[in-house]
Amino acid sequence: MDPTSWAQDVLRCQICENPGPPMYCDICHIHLCTICVGKHLTDLSTEHKVVPFANRGFNPMCPKHSSKQCELHCEQCDISVCVLCVSSEEHRGHEFLDLVKELDNRKKVLEIDLRELEKSIYPKYLEIASNIPLQKADLEENSEKLKTAFNMHGEDWHREIDSMIKKLKSDLDEMDSKQLSVLAKHEDEIARTISEIKQSIAKLKKLLNSSNVSLVSAYESRNTEFRRLPPKLTFSLPNFTPQNINKEQIYQQFGSLSALSIETENDSTMDSQGAGFYLLEKPLIDEPQILTEIKTKYGFFNQMRCVSCMGDDDLWVCGGDKIIRLYNIRGELIKTITTKSGNKPEDIAVTGKGDLVYTDKKERTIYQIEKHTEIQTVISLRRWKPLGICSTFSGDLLVIMDSDDKQSKVVRYSDFTEKQSIQFDDKGQPLYSCGGTKYISENRNLDICVSDYGAGAVVVVNHAGKFRFTCTGPPPTYKKSFDRPCGITTDSQGRILTADWYNECIHILDQDGQFLRYIDNCKLESPCYVCVDKKGNLFVAQSFKGTVKGIQYHNLMQK
Repeated sequence: MDPTSWAQDVLRCQICENPGPPMYCDICHIHLCTICVGKHLTDLSTEHKVVPFANRGFNPMCPKHSSKQCELHCEQCDISVCVLCVSSEEHRGHEFLDLVKELDNRKKVLEIDLRELEKSIYPKYLEIASNIPLQKADLEENSEKLKTAFNMHGEDWHREIDSMIKKLKSDLDEMDSKQLSVLAKHEDEIARTISEIKQSIAKLKKLLNSSNVSLVSAYESRNTEFRRLPPKLTFSLPNFTPQNINKEQIYQQFGSLSALSIETENDSTMDSQGAGFYLLEKPLIDEPQILTEIKTKYGFFNQMRCVSCMGDDDLWVCGGDKIIRLYNIRGELIKTITTKSGNKPEDIAVTGKGDLVYTDKKERTIYQIEKHTEIQTVISLRRWKPLGICSTFSGDLLVIMDSDDKQSKVVRYSDFTEKQSIQFDDKGQPLYSCGGTKYISENRNLDICVSDYGAGAVVVVNHAGKFRFTCTGPPPTYKKSFDRPCGITTDSQGRILTADWYNECIHILDQDGQFLRYIDNCKLESPCYVCVDKKGNLFVAQSFKGTVKGIQYHNLMQK
């Protein structure tokens, strides 16, 4: 019989072909009937181990001695070994257990696992699984309620916009009515004068053809009166100046979803990434691209320090002198402002109203420049020296500052009045190092992010000032460490971007501090400060070179 057909036929002895062989040779791997076992063992050309068919394959072949079967288990090495292995130097002094007993021990462990799975774990999973449809139903019901709320709020916005448009049209109609009334009156006066001029012309023609001396002598000229032409009315026609639509501000004013949290069995909470604010998906691109490079008055002997975006086309820049300069993205110098004290500004920021604010470390003062002309003192400090500053989405100011007695803290100002102070973590330890440059930025989830040059770290707390995480650089597998974090900013995706002056690159983190990538392909030289404009483009100040590079590092929003 063809051996390849045995699997399709009844199992047979491979010597006499009798069906249902009860024995098996583990070394030769053949089926044997009881009668043929003795015949098989008489073959002395190789070793044999005949076992009941049910126990076949129990003894594996030794991986080091291919002709030997493993009969023992080495306790130290946790492997099956043959008798030759037992006497080898590799296993000298080791303890061995009979393979059958080892198998029994292992099976006892399996029985425990099986019992636990059947009696405890599996039923628990069934219970959890049965609860998921209920959670899905709750989720769907809640989502429908929220969508209804979205629509109702949207209708409120539409009504406000319709009301606004109606008022504008009403105002325009009122202005038109006033202008038409003035024009009608002016038209009537001119028509009356024209009629009088016609009468004078007719009268003069009649007198010229008359011989009546009395009538001619009685004529009185009105030409002097008519030479005074009526006033010319010039109207300044109304026009409509639509404001640019800032989508991100609209999303924030419209409202946001509260953060999703999932409570686990051990009562820990996992916050959902990206919750709490609206995101337009802008994935990072593989190769960031240089869009522009703006040359400024700064350079090696007057190093650039800070840059702040004002709209999409202009940049405020400051450095080691007392001048703050405004450039457009074409590199044209638009305006210069001299600091009030004559000191260099420590940091600058543009508020939501478009005003410029800056910190003066030496004067311990924060100044605001209204309408880019008037410099006003808005905050004066005593023993604290203001460093980095930023404007928040709510219109507050966040300032990181150092004290004379070597402390550091973040202060929130609302209408230039202190509303919050952040200095220590839950264990009473300082959050920030004292000394060195520090910059600050608010993230889209309202986290407060500080680049601490002295600590070589980015420190992040939430809106309430509770410590979230410290990032000291990417994982060790990356080629660049996080030696000297300088300027810091955030983008519409909640990503944190920090200038690394020493490594001449930009580090990008997600809002939870996970390293995403570098920007190191744009030939950056001593990058010291970063900001992102409303379009999502990154601007990097290069201190020694004195230029600002505009970089696209993610896909821009599709309109």
